[in-house]
Amino acid sequence: MAPEGLRRQHFTLLAALAERGPASQADLGRQLWVDRSDLHAIVSTLEDQGLVVRRADPNDQRRKVVAITGAGTRKLKRLETRIVSAQEEVLAPLEAAERGQLLALLRRLST
Repeated sequence: MAPEGLRRQHFTLLAALAERGPASQADLGRQLWVDRSDLHAIVSTLEDQGLVVRRADPNDQRRKVVAITGAGTRKLKRLETRIVSAQEEVLAPLEAAERGQLLALLRRLST
């Protein structure tokens, strides 16, 4: 992700917005377990790059709603392609059954 100028937390936020749609900064922070000040910095970086937009909530002007842009969606797709490629490279020594077993074990650990 570094060649794209982003870090894991940027990818995570873009993926959450792409999957769930626009959300308030407060909701994003809770969903992603990110501290408010850290989230503000992440959103600001993405906003500076034109990957997200931050607008006042029409129902509550104090709340900021964050949405992914077209450029953000395209960047996310490029990042996903790079991630899949890296995973393929790392898992190349494993046979298909071993890959499945590894992924199943990792899923168990993450729940």
